[in-house]
Amino acid sequence: MSNWREQILREFTPNVARLTLVADPDGLLLEEGILAGIRERRFELIPFEDHIAFRYAYETKFRSRWDRGEQTELVVVLHSDARDLNCLPYDLLQAGRRLSFSLGEIFPNLSYPVVATLDRRDLDALDDAQEQYASETLGDNATIKFVLRHVFDIAPEFIKEPSDLLRVLLRRHHREQRIPALLDKRFVQLLRQQHGFEDWPLETIISDRQAFFAFLQERWPLFLDRAASEEGLGVRERTGPYALEFSGPTDLPFDHDDIRIYIDNLFLEGLLEAVPYEQAESLSKPWLVIGIRRDEQADRERRVDGLLCTLDSTIPQEDARHDDWFHFAKTWAELVALSLESDAMLPEPIRQKIETLQARIDDALVSWLANRYAGLSSLPPVPPVMLHHIPRFLARHVKDDTEHKVAFVLVDGLSLDQWIVTRKELAKQRPEYRFREHAVFAWIPTITSVSRQAAFTGGPPIYFPDSIDTTNKEPVLWTKFWADQGLAPQEVGYDKGLGDGALDCVEEMIARPRMRVVGLVVDKVDRIMHGMELGTAGMHNQVRQWANQPFMANLIDLLLDNGFCVHLSSDHGNIEAAGCGRPTEGAVADQRGERARVYSDSVLRSRVKEQFLDALEWPPFGLPEDYLPLLAPSRSAFVREGESLVGHGGASLEELIVPFVQIDRRDP
Repeated sequence: MSNWREQILREFTPNVARLTLVADPDGLLLEEGILAGIRERRFELIPFEDHIAFRYAYETKFRSRWDRGEQTELVVVLHSDARDLNCLPYDLLQAGRRLSFSLGEIFPNLSYPVVATLDRRDLDALDDAQEQYASETLGDNATIKFVLRHVFDIAPEFIKEPSDLLRVLLRRHHREQRIPALLDKRFVQLLRQQHGFEDWPLETIISDRQAFFAFLQERWPLFLDRAASEEGLGVRERTGPYALEFSGPTDLPFDHDDIRIYIDNLFLEGLLEAVPYEQAESLSKPWLVIGIRRDEQADRERRVDGLLCTLDSTIPQEDARHDDWFHFAKTWAELVALSLESDAMLPEPIRQKIETLQARIDDALVSWLANRYAGLSSLPPVPPVMLHHIPRFLARHVKDDTEHKVAFVLVDGLSLDQWIVTRKELAKQRPEYRFREHAVFAWIPTITSVSRQAAFTGGPPIYFPDSIDTTNKEPVLWTKFWADQGLAPQEVGYDKGLGDGALDCVEEMIARPRMRVVGLVVDKVDRIMHGMELGTAGMHNQVRQWANQPFMANLIDLLLDNGFCVHLSSDHGNIEAAGCGRPTEGAVADQRGERARVYSDSVLRSRVKEQFLDALEWPPFGLPEDYLPLLAPSRSAFVREGESLVGHGGASLEELIVPFVQIDRRDP
C-alpha cells in the first residue's frame, strides 16, 4: 500500500472511538483504496453534505444501534478545513474524536493548486515520485512538469516527431486517463514552442478523447493510399483538397512500431472503424487487414475472436478500480453488439467461448462487488460513478454558468450493448452528432423503482424509503433536488412515458422562458424488454428498429436547438435469463421481480434462499435497513424451469454498468 494511504489509515484503529469526525477538504477519504481500507477496519462512512439527509441516516443507522448497545463505528466526513468541524451539530462534537487530512500535508514539496487538480487514483504514482525525486520545494510550473513526467509519463521536451506525440496520446486515450485541464494547457504550450506541430489541432486532440479518435479515423484511408502506393499498386491520385474535419498533417505514421501495437485494439474495440478499400486484396502487409472492410461475416468472426482474446486476458481482479470495470464493460458491450448484429449465426465454438467467458466475468464481478460496491456511492460525483451522482454532476455546470441549460434523458432499460446499437442508428441519421461516452453503475437491485429514482433524486435509496417501491414521486424529488441547488420550480421540468409519437409536450415545456433543467424518461426500450420472447437477439433487433425511427433523433435535435446540453443514461440494462423455479414464498416477498425478490425480514429471505442455494443475499448497501434483496443465481430468473425471458434486477455486467453519454453536434 502506498505511503500516503498508510499515513491516513493508521488513524483508523478499531475500538478507539465509535464516532470520528474528519475534516477532509481534498476528498482523500473518498479515494477508492482509502474507502476500502476504512471498511476493512469495520468503519462506516457518511459525508456531511445535506443536514437533513445526514440526520436521517445517522439516527436510523447508527444512533439507534448504539442505543441498543450494538457495536458499530462511524466516520463523519466534512469536505472543508479543520476549523469548520465546529460547525457540525453539538451532539456530534461532544461524542466524536477529531481528525484532519490534506494534500498539503501529504505532498509538502509540491504546488498544492496543481496537486489538487489530480484524480485521486494518480496520487500513488505521485507519492512514489515525491519520495524519489522531489527533495526541494517546487513552484506551479515545476510541479506541472514533475507531474507530467512522473505520473503520466509525458516529457514534452522529448516529443520531436509525430510518432512521439501519437504514442503519448494513444496511451492516454486508450487507457481513458483523466489529465487535468491545467496540465493539458501547459503541455500544449510546451509543444507549441517546438517546431513540427504548428498545424496540429493540439487543443482539441490532446484533451478530447472522441476528437482524437475521429482525427485518426479520417486519416486512416489516406494512410492506406500511401501503403498501396509504396507497393506500386497504382492508386489513383486524389484531386482537390482533402475534406478533413481536423487540421494537421494528412499522413500519419500508423506503421511506426510504437503506433502499430495499438492498431488491432483500436479496431477491435470499435474506437476506429474499418473502411472499404479497393486495393485490399493486393496489400501485402497482414496487419492492415483489421482496418479494412472486406467479407462481412469473415470480418465479424475475426473481430469477435480478437475481442474474446482481449477480454479473456483483462478481466478485472478483486483489487481493481471501478473505472477498470467501466473500460472492460464497454469492450464486452462491443462484443455482445457485434455477436448479435447479423442474422448469420456465429460458429458454435465461438458461441461456446462467449458463454464460458461470460460465466467467468459474472463470478469475477460478484466477487469484486462484495468488497468494493459499498464504497462507490461515497465517491465524488465528478465524474459520476453511480446513477445518483449524475444530478450533482449536472448541477456543477448549471451553477458555474447561469445561462447553462441541461437535459437529462434517461432511456429506461438501455444496456451498454444496446446503446451501441442505438448510437450507430443515430449516427446514420445525424452524422454531425458527437458522442462523449462514459459509464456509471446502477443501483443493486437493478430495478426501476430503486435505480431510476436514485438517478432523479440525486441520492442513495436510503433517502427515499417511502417511495422505494414506486416511481410516482420522481417529479417531486427531481424538483426538490434542484430547489436545493437554488433553482425555482419554474426552472425545472420533468416528463416520462416518452419513446413514440409526437414531442409536443416536451416542446411546450422547454419553450418556457425560465426553463433551465429538464429530466425526461424514455421508456420504449423497457416496454420492448418486458414483451420480449425472442431473447437478447430479438431485443437487439427491436431496439435497432426503434432507434432507426425518427423519435430519438428528433428529441435530441429539439433539445440541442433550444440550447440544452444533452446527457443520456439508463437506470439498468438487461440480460437473457433461464428459469430456475418460482419461490414458494406465499405473501412474504415485498417485491417479486424475475431477477430479484425483496424482503423486509432476513429470516424470511434466508428461508427462500434455502430453495435456491446459489442465489445471492445482497446486503442493504445504500438501501433502507428493511429492504433486503435476494438476487437470482447467475443468468437465471425466478420463473418456471424451461422458461426464458429478458429481464433485470440482478448484478450482471449488462444490468449493472450503464451508459452515460453527452451528445452534441460538430461545429459546421
